[in-house]
Amino acid sequence: MSTTDLPELGFYALAGHAPSSHAIVDEVRAGEAMGLGTAFISERFNKKEAATLCGAAGAVTERITIATGATNHNTRHVMVTAGIARTMQSLTGGRFVLGLGRGVELVQQAYGMSTITTAQMEDVVGLLRRLFRGESILGHDGPAGSFPYLSLDPDLDEHLPMNLVAFGPNSLALGGRCFDEVILHTYFTDETTARCVQTVKTAAEQAGRDPDQVRVWSCFATIGDHLPEERRLLKSVGRLATYLQGYGDLLVQTNRWDPAVLERFRADPLVAGFGGGIDTSATTAELEHVAELLPDDWLAPSATGSPAECVAAIRGQFDLGCDAVILHGATPTELEPIVAEYRTA
Repeated sequence: MSTTDLPELGFYALAGHAPSSHAIVDEVRAGEAMGLGTAFISERFNKKEAATLCGAAGAVTERITIATGATNHNTRHVMVTAGIARTMQSLTGGRFVLGLGRGVELVQQAYGMSTITTAQMEDVVGLLRRLFRGESILGHDGPAGSFPYLSLDPDLDEHLPMNLVAFGPNSLALGGRCFDEVILHTYFTDETTARCVQTVKTAAEQAGRDPDQVRVWSCFATIGDHLPEERRLLKSVGRLATYLQGYGDLLVQTNRWDPAVLERFRADPLVAGFGGGIDTSATTAELEHVAELLPDDWLAPSATGSPAECVAAIRGQFDLGCDAVILHGATPTELEPIVAEYRTA
């Protein structure tokens, strides 16, 4: 247990498909005890509704920052989102960061939701900023919707920290000009990471902001060789394959990978006929088959090997311009030897 915090490191609570939502209690306590700076909470509607999990995490911790990473603004009325954020700030003494993202368009269409646009997210940020300054908003009609009246608390005058999970250039630029933090995507190549950081920082500067005040998080798959091989396979091959299922064209385009490889991946009978996310229910044998479809260099942007090798890779993300690193896809218990090595390296 450490008394020295590492604000530049974070982790995702309930990484992947946790068997029970209650596991978040032990995870955030363990992460805080290890000194990790931020616990990120992603959202899946089955057992990972973000507001519920944030409340649980905030109630059982004292120092660690709790951040959504991310929720989508179109799943709740803007006043509900503002109320969640205000309640979390009160519950945690200001340790909450509201994280938003664009989401997966195909999923949102299937649920009958509108497609999220950059203009909508920028409008939502503006509304939330005004509400947290205690403003009453009359007759707003903008990309995020039409609202005759919005008001949170006339006595409120606070800054709500917000992060944006960003992928494409428009989202990255939005993060630079409007958000406090930007979270990059997992399995970005070094070139992509450096380019994305520069996009964020340049947009911040062009908006008249101090680019050093916009914190860019690398979301870096961290899969130490102290884990069983089948777990490593799930966290690497399974996770990347699921990304390729959901938004492979965007990831390939962003990383400037060969699109023909993606087409072969999609055409494979196992992949084409797989029901759901590969990282949800694929067997070890199926993952081994999928591994043969993915080039080694597509899986390379990650922290793998011994704790020392993982730490060297993590520190490399700072060299690319990132301000902080999410040790992605692992629980605090799984990260323990890597964090211990990080403190000594």
